[in-house]
Amino acid sequence: MTGGPALIELDEATLVARARDRDPGSFELLVRRYQRRIYTLCLRMLDGASGEAEDLTQETFVTAWRRLPEIQNDAAFGGWLYRTATNKCLTVLQRRRPTVDLDDQHPATDDDPARTAGTTAAMDALSQALRQLPPQQRACWLLREVHGRSYQEIADLVGTTPTAVRGRIARARAELAEVMKPWR
Repeated sequence: MTGGPALIELDEATLVARARDRDPGSFELLVRRYQRRIYTLCLRMLDGASGEAEDLTQETFVTAWRRLPEIQNDAAFGGWLYRTATNKCLTVLQRRRPTVDLDDQHPATDDDPARTAGTTAAMDALSQALRQLPPQQRACWLLREVHGRSYQEIADLVGTTPTAVRGRIARARAELAEVMKPWR
């Protein structure tokens, strides 16, 4: 990696500017900063299909590398990545019906088998409920509840208004709350 340890301390806008000038070390750091978050978003949007999530995460970063010259605001790179990944996931979801079960990767947090079983069952129910949400609702809910994005950011990411985002999230929350009643 070019630039050494000092490169790691650079802010996002500087890294984006350097990556736009085709500095691979700067782009590598951007990938490292965002890869896990983008993968997690894709994984959850794609019903836990880890292979597809990995592919779309990689496609998102390949697209970012190719389209870096088009990014007008270097500090907005993260939002641009989220929008790109969200759009790629929505395209995949529009082409298929969810059919893949989520991986059973819920770590046990307790030595009590009954509690662990209940937690696993609750997580399975939540995963199943998320799969049943329409893709746009799922995207809005995940971006808000899991990734902590603002209503305006989500609206920008999915191409709608903050009011529509609030409505989608409210409907998603209502549906999820109904499914999760037994685990309260």
